[in-house]
Amino acid sequence: MFVSERECKECGKSWKYLFARYTLSEQNIKNTFLPTVNSVSCLCSVCAERHVAVLTLQPNWTQIFIGETVTMRCDIQGGGDSDWNYRWYKNSQLVIPFNTKTEYRISPVYMSNSGSYTCEGVKGNKFSKTSEAVQLKVSGKPKAVLSVSPQWLNPGDSVALNCEVDKTSTAWRFSWYRTVPYRAGLPSLSDKSYSLQPLSENVTSEDSYTLIPAGPTHTGGYVCRAGRGDPVYDTHYSEPQFLWSGDLQPSVFLRISPNTTQHFRSKSLSLSCELKGNSTGWRLMRYTERGVESGCVSNWGSITGSTCTIRSTYTWHSGVYWCESGSGEYSNAVNITVDAGNVILESPVHPLTEGDSVTLRCKYRTTSSNIKADFYKDGVLIKNETTGEMTIPAVSKSDEGFYTCKYPDKGESPESWMTVRGEKTILITSYLFIICVIVILVLKLKNVWICNPIENMTSQLNYQNIQASL
Repeated sequence: MFVSERECKECGKSWKYLFARYTLSEQNIKNTFLPTVNSVSCLCSVCAERHVAVLTLQPNWTQIFIGETVTMRCDIQGGGDSDWNYRWYKNSQLVIPFNTKTEYRISPVYMSNSGSYTCEGVKGNKFSKTSEAVQLKVSGKPKAVLSVSPQWLNPGDSVALNCEVDKTSTAWRFSWYRTVPYRAGLPSLSDKSYSLQPLSENVTSEDSYTLIPAGPTHTGGYVCRAGRGDPVYDTHYSEPQFLWSGDLQPSVFLRISPNTTQHFRSKSLSLSCELKGNSTGWRLMRYTERGVESGCVSNWGSITGSTCTIRSTYTWHSGVYWCESGSGEYSNAVNITVDAGNVILESPVHPLTEGDSVTLRCKYRTTSSNIKADFYKDGVLIKNETTGEMTIPAVSKSDEGFYTCKYPDKGESPESWMTVRGEKTILITSYLFIICVIVILVLKLKNVWICNPIENMTSQLNYQNIQASL
């Protein structure tokens, strides 16, 4: 060993001896007691392991969003809970130098709170080991995304609503709403286009909601939202998604002129909300890839009464159109396509019923006379027609599908979906109605006999007396 060096030697379990060699100098000659030259003194001390700090994040979610509350807890393993103070670090920089509480709460969190956090315990002159780092990642407030399947109503079928939030986040519970005309005081979308009416008072952990069976009263808009934590942190409402029906409704129907789903660009198009009842306050709406909006605005259309006239169509006029009342009723919906090409297919606007006759027409922009055209169903050639028209005298359910037409060397139309309703539905409904009427009449006749026994017995005795007198 050299002068002033220190050495630690173990002597039994948990003990250490510190040895130091001293030499004389001018300074320690003045001392009353001097160790002899080359003398060795030793100091025995207990060797203790340093306590370890453990940092945990609550809630322990992989994704945290702006506005949520997070709590970091620093536990000293084997050190007990008393008399410790705590230091908190973010990205290795001390942010809280002294805290008597084991928890560090951030409410609400912002993106600036993102970082790598550690902690350590301090008790007197003792320090724990610094904890392993915990990463906090804060993202912008999420927006729920709703999908509706199917989006076009087939009466009697079930319709599934699915709500999705950021796929890396968990522990969400879901709320479901139906859109209604805007009313102050009700939960509403941020643009006040609709207010929201809960489908159920219960919040569920399931990210899907099913309408069974779906009927005409279910047409309209739907919205979802998710929440988690305590207190509950809610996402933004989803964009509204719609369930449409092509069937004519009892209160109002949407009339299209020309009466087809496909239209050439730069042509005129009229859409009318034609009332059948006493309902009022109808407005034309449309849904495009940009979302839901008014179906007629002054910069490209004009309104006369309940009719909207588009003076010159563009491709961005494509979308689903319907009429909507101030009380939340919906008309039939029509999926309109405005095409910039040279060929369109004229097809029915409304669903057909089995047995109906239908004519599909292939139209070329610059030719008014009929020319030879090929017709396709679901991508398969089904007919060549020299007149440019294809007629199905009596449609069946098997005729339902996507139709296109093509003029050789001139172009092909967009797809159009043709819906065919089964006639059985109408027949069964009629039969059930007739059966119900018969049952009611029979019950009424039995009720007369049961409720008037004396009158019936008197009539029977009178009849017997008359027979005896004869």
